[in-house]
Amino acid sequence: MNHLTVGEYWNANADTWTQLVRAGHDVFRDRLNTPAFLASLPPVAGLSGLDIGCGEGHNTRLVAKRGAKMTAIDISEVFIRHTRAEEARAPLGITYQQASAVELPFGEASFDFATAFMSLMDIPETGPVLKEAFRVLRPGGWLQFSILHPCFNPPHRRCLRDDEGHTHALEIGDYFLEPEARLDEWIFGDAPVAVRSRLPKFKVPRFHRPLNHWLNLIVAAGFRLEYCGEPCPSDEAVRDYPVLHDAKVAAYFLHLRVRKPG
Repeated sequence: MNHLTVGEYWNANADTWTQLVRAGHDVFRDRLNTPAFLASLPPVAGLSGLDIGCGEGHNTRLVAKRGAKMTAIDISEVFIRHTRAEEARAPLGITYQQASAVELPFGEASFDFATAFMSLMDIPETGPVLKEAFRVLRPGGWLQFSILHPCFNPPHRRCLRDDEGHTHALEIGDYFLEPEARLDEWIFGDAPVAVRSRLPKFKVPRFHRPLNHWLNLIVAAGFRLEYCGEPCPSDEAVRDYPVLHDAKVAAYFLHLRVRKPG
């Protein structure tokens, strides 16, 4: 499986995904992952930024609202159609373009920074993606990205729950398996049953890579590691959204910021 095949899966997911996330059903994104990502983001006002794998554009818009001049790409034609419709409805000066992260259609040193919200883990050619990001960044520019935490989301993962249904530990396995694609099928559990029952499940290709693999790819691309984050929900967030409790037991997400020497 290559990035083009992955793009076909995401094109098929895009309409349902956009409908559900814009209705507020991606609780992990909205109440944990994105807020933590933005809290650690350096100042971007007045800078030119590239969002790699923008999906329906929610996170791109949040970065643009911080004063960045944003360009965003996604391999899915359907996602780009949704992003452009939202930009037309509420303009933020964002340029959206259908393109693959493996072959960025920009010249060298085109951007001050880049972001990638939960997209790099779904691309089989991660090494070329990081090299492409390095290429289009100006000297001193940085890339900040989030992925599923590879230590706690390997091919085998099972929550161990107490009698009240609360997770108290994780059962982890197959951490060192080769990164062959696996196809996850799921839909947001926060969506009402009546909604979920009439919509197709997402089919999401995943390519597990151990933590050392990610770090070595970063070094090979020429980046220097600058920041590492593992978001943990607050007690208040778990009280309001009990589904987040699992993320207090072990990190769901890993955030990394890497910088191009300059």
